[in-house]
Amino acid sequence: MDSIEVLFVCVHNSARSQMAEAFLNILGGNKFNAQSAGLEPGNLNPLVIEVMKEIEINISQNKTKDVFDFLKSGKNFKFVITVCDETNGERCPIFPGHVNRLHWSFDDPSSFIGNQEEKLEKTREVRDQIKLKIQDFIENYENILFENFKK
Repeated sequence: MDSIEVLFVCVHNSARSQMAEAFLNILGGNKFNAQSAGLEPGNLNPLVIEVMKEIEINISQNKTKDVFDFLKSGKNFKFVITVCDETNGERCPIFPGHVNRLHWSFDDPSSFIGNQEEKLEKTREVRDQIKLKIQDFIENYENILFENFKK
């Protein structure tokens, strides 16, 4: 059986989409193949690298990618999931084929204010929210497909 192709998109591909990609590839086993991209690719967020290392996931060598490069490549995705705010999520291009679009809004670690420890704590919260959402997605993706089909 081919793996289910999933693309996570956020603004800079520096935090939320990177975490979602890592979690789905690890927790989803061979059932899923996740990738991530940004509307305006930037640099990996050092806070995100640090909080992922805390749970023994090393994303420090990941590169940020442009969502429009994936669009131009013609790659087919079963799911395109935006993980930014709704306004930016609406900027995500429409991929050809039968693609299930989902939107999961998570706070942007690059917008956190406070001292280093406060920013880390808020980033951990986002990391944990993403992990829970990924676990729910893995357990319920067939129901999600059915619900999207009915729309």
